Amino acid sequence: MELAIEVASQEEAMFLFGAGDAHLRQIRDGLDDQIVARNGVVRLEGDEGPVHHAERLLLDMIKLYRAGDALPELYVESRIARLKVHDEGEGAEAGASAGRSKERKLTSPERAAIRNLARSGGQEKYIESILRNEMVFCIGPAGTGKTYLAVRLAVDGLRTGQYQKLILCRPAVEAGEKLGFLPGDFQAKINPYLRPLYDALNDVLGMEQVKRYIEREIIEIIPLAYMRGRTLDNAFIILDEGQNTTVSQMKMFLTRLGMGSKVIANGDVTQFDLPEDQLSGLVHAGSIVRDIPGIGWVELEKMDIVRHPLVKKIVEAYEIATEDSRQQDK
Repeated sequence: MELAIEVASQEEAMFLFGAGDAHLRQIRDGLDDQIVARNGVVRLEGDEGPVHHAERLLLDMIKLYRAGDALPELYVESRIARLKVHDEGEGAEAGASAGRSKERKLTSPERAAIRNLARSGGQEKYIESILRNEMVFCIGPAGTGKTYLAVRLAVDGLRTGQYQKLILCRPAVEAGEKLGFLPGDFQAKINPYLRPLYDALNDVLGMEQVKRYIEREIIEIIPLAYMRGRTLDNAFIILDEGQNTTVSQMKMFLTRLGMGSKVIANGDVTQFDLPEDQLSGLVHAGSIVRDIPGIGWVELEKMDIVRHPLVKKIVEAYEIATEDSRQQDK
């Protein structure tokens, strides 16, 4: 098949093509496409899959240029490598037995991410599960890095162009306190619930970059209820405090998954803020979807806590107290 992409200016063409047309050569050799650039038009020719991959890559590079962003280092190589891995994974899935896809090999950058980010065995399994699966559930106590690690990988995906948007959400549930009337506009009222997500982003990107990304709608930080009715393509979507979702809320959240997207649902099943008679959507999901191919399930333990050493001791103390209470009730 053939496709054509128009380039708006000479400056945009230089950004797109690279020094000495290096980017075009990388795309041609990496995706096995024929590429010809002439008179402000890039023409692609080849098999349907590779041509569409090249088109998507070039259009994403044009978006970066028009947004005023620099091209990240190794952007083109990284995108091509991920496209190849994706295609290999689809082929493996089609030929797998018992409905399960063959586990794909991690790329060198992905293995490097595991080495650089993980600070415990549980975190290593969590990061690997995110890299291998389109949907991941992670439960674990406070301080195990559930949200922080997901945000780090999401930001890496934004920088390499794998994802076009990062969406973080939380159920707006009061943590055992009745806060009453909150002053201010709508954003001021929901900010207390979403503050931990801002903290994680600010730590990874810095406040100014976070502000720019939010203004350009590359990052959204929203209450869970505002996910309803949306289908999200090419997005990295993180649900924090998933233990405080209802069953219907969790179903709604999980079905937002669109093409080229990844969903992470995190929670601590030792800290519920739901009414006592309300079943947690995170707990319920574990009983019905954890064996579906493409979905990962990771359980972090107190030995994976990476906050202040006292946090681990506090978690242990509460575990002992809970177990003693159970023994007394028997």
